[in-house]
Amino acid sequence: MVDLDFGAILVDWRLLAKGVAWTLGLTAISATTGIALGVGCAWARIHGPVWMKAVTGAYVELFRNTPFIVQLFFIFFGLPAMGFRLSPEAASILAMVVNLGAYATEIIRAGIEATPRGQVEAALSLALSRMQTFFHVVLPPALRKVWPALVSQIIIVMLGSSVCGQISTEELSFAANLIQSRNFRAFEAFIVAALIYLALSIALRRLLNWLGPRFLFGD
Repeated sequence: MVDLDFGAILVDWRLLAKGVAWTLGLTAISATTGIALGVGCAWARIHGPVWMKAVTGAYVELFRNTPFIVQLFFIFFGLPAMGFRLSPEAASILAMVVNLGAYATEIIRAGIEATPRGQVEAALSLALSRMQTFFHVVLPPALRKVWPALVSQIIIVMLGSSVCGQISTEELSFAANLIQSRNFRAFEAFIVAALIYLALSIALRRLLNWLGPRFLFGD
């Protein structure tokens, strides 16, 4: 019979709360910056010059086809060899941003390419510049089409932030691991962490699905 003691975990609720705060903070920064990066790279892949298409294409393929933990370790342990030393938090944010940006690029590109050509021609006939057409005519409906996919990718990146504890970023999995190292209640610690991740995922998905139509699309 397994003797479970969740009280031994919840007594360190402040440490768990700090981990949740770090997880949400990392997710918020990486989501906003990563989607902005995705928009820029999607534009470059469709409308940019040949060299820009090649560079963004290489970036997308590199980060979509390598494990996130390898990307994180390269940024944190590899870049210092090149003279770029980052704190664990900065390395975590950078890794999450470039990872989400690569996936967001292809998601947003699919939405942009689904925009009817007639809308673009109508905007250009009204003397709008190509940049005005992109940001005011093409991008909003494209984001509306792919928003569920972007939300899912943001959730995946949030869950992937659990790897950042490997470089001492004090997010939720780091907190759970620290607690179990003190009281040797690993089973209970990671059950609590899993339940918190589940609650965060559900809450964040609902929040983003509520915010998107109201603030991004003007519905």
